[in-house]
Amino acid sequence: MAKGARKYRLNPQTLLYETEKVPLGTRLSWIFGFVAGSLLLSFFWFWFYSSVLGLESPKTLILKKQNARWTSRIEQMDRQLDAAQTTLEGLRIRDDEIYRNIFGMNPIAPEVRNAGFGGTNRYAYLDVISDNSQLKKTALRLDRLTKQAFVQSKSFDDVGALSKRAGDMASCIPLIPPVNPDPTKYRLTSPFGYRSDPISGVSTFHAGIDFAMDQGNPIYSTGDGTVKTVSYELGGYGNSVVIDHGFGYETRYAHMHMIYVVEGMKVKRGECLGTSGKTGKVTGPHLHYEVFYRGDHVNPMDYVDMDMTTEEYMTMVHKVESESKNVLNKPFERIR
Repeated sequence: MAKGARKYRLNPQTLLYETEKVPLGTRLSWIFGFVAGSLLLSFFWFWFYSSVLGLESPKTLILKKQNARWTSRIEQMDRQLDAAQTTLEGLRIRDDEIYRNIFGMNPIAPEVRNAGFGGTNRYAYLDVISDNSQLKKTALRLDRLTKQAFVQSKSFDDVGALSKRAGDMASCIPLIPPVNPDPTKYRLTSPFGYRSDPISGVSTFHAGIDFAMDQGNPIYSTGDGTVKTVSYELGGYGNSVVIDHGFGYETRYAHMHMIYVVEGMKVKRGECLGTSGKTGKVTGPHLHYEVFYRGDHVNPMDYVDMDMTTEEYMTMVHKVESESKNVLNKPFERIR
């Protein structure tokens, strides 16, 4: 009989049981055989459980249940992101096509709205996940929507700030003729659009309208604004002034003889900018007048009230002149 590491054997002579020690090698072989047998039985049971019966291990079942719960949560998040993206797209359309358009602001470029974050790999922590992983796609999508929402919020801040100046918009839009509308003092020559160039004879696009008149006639700002540029060229526009009226509008006054304003000066509608001339590329004295809206040329005739009477026009001019703090552009005062 065996017990522990001892073995008992009956002595036939004394009829007594005597202990006999089991060799260490034998004991180790027993232990190894027991362990090997247990492993073999476990392996056989796992094979029979999974292959023959087609069942999964308890740990696999637990992991699958956890994965199913997380997948369901990610799918729910995707549905919420779909709704958020639809709402954000509606805000973008109203922002670009209505709000920013009303105040003459250019739409936000798609590359700005959809731009990534450069300079570093912000998604390094996701590199261990497959690119096709739903978790990775959702994380990237959430990050992009967060940035787009920030850009949209900043745009609304800009529109809100500009809307506080909405009362100034009526006086800033260029709406009056740039010269005294007395028909005896000018005549309209070249209209807006394609025409035969008076010098080269080639058909070219004429970006403004021309008021043919004697040199020295006063030229007036057609709306409130800030003098953006004052240029003196031998060719091209010659002596010219560009005024930024805000709200997306700019105007250009070209081929002038004298200029009474400087860059950065604030001007009012009806304030004198200088006098007509024949500088630059011209065939005779005239004023070339252009209107820009959001960077593009538009037909100035759509922004010129030619039905304004001389009396109304000059009343406005004298009122603005009396209120102006700009000394340079007071030709009547200098004459007196």
